[in-house]
Amino acid sequence: MSDAPVDYDGRVFRSTAKETAAGSAAPIGRYHQRGDLVWAEFSGGAVRLGRLAGTCAPDGTLRVVYGQVLVDGRVVAGECVSTPERLADGRLRLREEWRRFDDTNSTGVSYIEELPAMSTDRPHGAASP
Repeated sequence: MSDAPVDYDGRVFRSTAKETAAGSAAPIGRYHQRGDLVWAEFSGGAVRLGRLAGTCAPDGTLRVVYGQVLVDGRVVAGECVSTPERLADGRLRLREEWRRFDDTNSTGVSYIEELPAMSTDRPHGAASP
């Protein structure tokens, strides 16, 4: 990434992970930032409701914990390190290395991509931490 600091406040991302998609629908999350504190709310696809909270390093890397309720009734929680990369059109893509807090401690890598600023496909309501 460039030397310019990343500000996540107001950015909206869509998941590209197959495990959280439902058909062509995918979770969409709205991010907020105050100083190094970052939080988001997300829903859509296989996710009924999700939240995350964590910190942002000077290089834009996020270290967060998350919790989500899936449409099948499962409650999933875990931790994630998200590394930003700039796409050719200026939007951000986050590479998410995650670990679930479950009996298997499953791990994986997924990606979320920033939606264009003019997109109307955004979740409603913004909550503070």
